[in-house]
Amino acid sequence: MSDARPVTLLIAALGGEGGGVLTDWIVSAAESTGLPVQSTSIPGVAQRTGATTYYVEIFPTPLAQLGGKRPVLALAPGVGDVDLVVASELLEAGRAIANGFVTADRTLLIASTSRVYLTVEKMQMSDGRYDGERLLKAAGQNAKEHILFDMEAAARQAGAIVNAVMLGAIAGSGRLPLPVEAFEAAIKHDGKAVEANLRGFRAGLAAAHEQLPATLPRGARRTAKPTLAALEAEASALPEPARAIVAEGIRRLVAYQNAGYAWLYLDRLKPFADPKLLAETARHLAVRMSFEDVIRVAEAKIAPERFRRIEGEIGAKDQPYVITEFLKPGIEELCQVLPPRLARAIVSYSDKRGWLGKVYFGMELKTTSILGYLRFWTLAKLKRFRPKSWRYAEEQAAIEAWLRRVIAAAKLSGDLALEVAECARLIKGYGDTWKRGSSNYALIEARLIAPVLEGRISVRAGIDAIASARTAALVDPEGESLAKALVAIESQVSLPLAAE
Repeated sequence: MSDARPVTLLIAALGGEGGGVLTDWIVSAAESTGLPVQSTSIPGVAQRTGATTYYVEIFPTPLAQLGGKRPVLALAPGVGDVDLVVASELLEAGRAIANGFVTADRTLLIASTSRVYLTVEKMQMSDGRYDGERLLKAAGQNAKEHILFDMEAAARQAGAIVNAVMLGAIAGSGRLPLPVEAFEAAIKHDGKAVEANLRGFRAGLAAAHEQLPATLPRGARRTAKPTLAALEAEASALPEPARAIVAEGIRRLVAYQNAGYAWLYLDRLKPFADPKLLAETARHLAVRMSFEDVIRVAEAKIAPERFRRIEGEIGAKDQPYVITEFLKPGIEELCQVLPPRLARAIVSYSDKRGWLGKVYFGMELKTTSILGYLRFWTLAKLKRFRPKSWRYAEEQAAIEAWLRRVIAAAKLSGDLALEVAECARLIKGYGDTWKRGSSNYALIEARLIAPVLEGRISVRAGIDAIASARTAALVDPEGESLAKALVAIESQVSLPLAAE
């Protein structure tokens, strides 16, 4: 069928915590996006005398793309074969670790640090509680990544049940091939205590975002206080020619956001073993992760080195001068720094009214004036809130989708993977430039990359086709040359397929 494998999830909950409802939400979210999904449950005897576990497998390829075939999904978890383990209580996380379901090379462990004590713990004449520090240490040693926080407290503060907080943490981890909106829609479709459950969901989502900065499928490696030196030490262990490129990418991303974001960069590069593919992917990934948003533009406008450069160009050293910035942001640009849900609502409404691409706001701001400088300075200071912005969420999802394509292509051919990686060159800039480039990439992905990966176009033909289409798009960003190139390419590659 393909090299894709199911994403596996094991939920360890207590009786009465809504583990069954949690599983139903996940299944509903998967079904709403057309992904094959299967779940099984092993109910416990009571709240603290038997574990209540649920197992879910989701195949990451939609049924519509499987040509009538269906994947075979397992009914029970296999030791060493679980991608995500979620526990509503710390000792339940320890039980999953002891049973071999949490592994250092694969598993992301999401667990609550709260405890519901066992009967045998309460029966002791002295303090019979299990050592919580030992459990936390086991989580750190046995899981590839972990998200640990007090789910009980988060649920209580949100006025929700802990299962909603667990769902939010699952969504925030990014390990399941489902968008956050699909989980929210599942809660709404269920129709029970919707507002309370959404509050709990958002609390869990925020906790996952805080601990895994980009909330992506492989998760970001974390240290208590990551430093540039530690990051560069990681890069120094990489093979040439990737070493220098990755080191430069690290420095770029630390300056762009922070060290945690650079850790994510390194983590995203882990699947690439071939030095040449690693180097090229690292080059393009660093650029894509430091995307141009209004925050970055504001930083660039008031950067001291920019003022020094302008002074040198106009020969205005020690003389007064004025810099006027001419800006013309559209609705989408203005929404970039807003929370995703609010931004999507505004963009959707604007699209219905026909404003997108037509309504712009002309501005003239003087960065050499106090008021103009402060406006850019205020925007630049929103940098710390960037991970919670709409543009950030959109970019991270797009980056992960591109990386999955490169990884899938590498399994077929190194040259094919390089061509797919190079397609990232199309997505650059800001505003309309970025929009045109993204649209061109989407066309190449849908009409060439996906058919090659699915076997509808041969690998050899696909390599040449993708390279030609990318060149056409770079020569003419407006898309006319690309459209003609795609028509010509598709007519050529269809002939051998018809013969077969």
